[in-house]
Amino acid sequence: MSKVLVTGGCGFIGSNLVDMLVEKGYEVVVIDNLITGNPDNKNESATYIQDDYKLVLENPTRYNLDGSEIEVIFHLAAMPRIQPSFQNPLYTMENNAHGTVILCEFARKNKIRVVYAGSSSFYGGVYLNPYSFSKWVGEEICIMYNKIYNLSSCIARFFNVYGPRHLRTGPYSTVVGIFERQYKNKYPLTVTGDGEQRRDFTHVEDICSALIAMSKEEQAGEIYNLGTGTNYSINEVAKLFNDALVLYIPKRPGEAQETLADISKARSLLGWEPTKSLDEYVKEFIRKEDK
Repeated sequence: MSKVLVTGGCGFIGSNLVDMLVEKGYEVVVIDNLITGNPDNKNESATYIQDDYKLVLENPTRYNLDGSEIEVIFHLAAMPRIQPSFQNPLYTMENNAHGTVILCEFARKNKIRVVYAGSSSFYGGVYLNPYSFSKWVGEEICIMYNKIYNLSSCIARFFNVYGPRHLRTGPYSTVVGIFERQYKNKYPLTVTGDGEQRRDFTHVEDICSALIAMSKEEQAGEIYNLGTGTNYSINEVAKLFNDALVLYIPKRPGEAQETLADISKARSLLGWEPTKSLDEYVKEFIRKEDK
């Protein structure tokens, strides 16, 4: 049984990944400080270390973490989302960039493969906001360790992930999660700007299956876009919610007008294909809510 480490494994994507890994028979260790992660997302078959991943990987013996036993690190821990990064640029860089150096150094010393969770915000411009910049720097760190130290690392760029456990409230909530909460409470759906900005929405199960496919040795040095190759305007997403009433609010700074994944490399090298549809997901949500 392969032993893997997931940083941020109590978060939205991380906890879904942990569940899939456990189901496939992996031995899973999770590091999460629970600042944005949820303890209710824990899988009883995984082992958990509750602390800052940077502290754990700098002092592994203190936490009884033996790096020689780990084959792969899925690095999902991060200061997430664009808007909060404007208020906390130092904290964002500390977690997303400096922390990735610490993780890659731990991986180098222990000869562990790394799968790094990047962001599609790269395509909107890495200087639009501290979050995009910090995630890009994390990518560059992984590439540098691959080229100089032969660290087996690869990068996934996520495109607007949705699905079970996505956040519906607070600064880290997703668009689909916000719309779900508002629909459930019979509130207008809040749309920023004119709603014509377009996003490629990807189900979390598709993301997790791709991450596991990326964890093989032969994927070292590659960058993969993980999306669907189809995008929706935010107005179109709102219409999926039974044409609910929409309230337009001011446009937010630092966000790209459009995201759309080219997934040809993931198809050809991973044999991966997204299987989930946003339309069907929202229809199922509405069906349950309107019972």
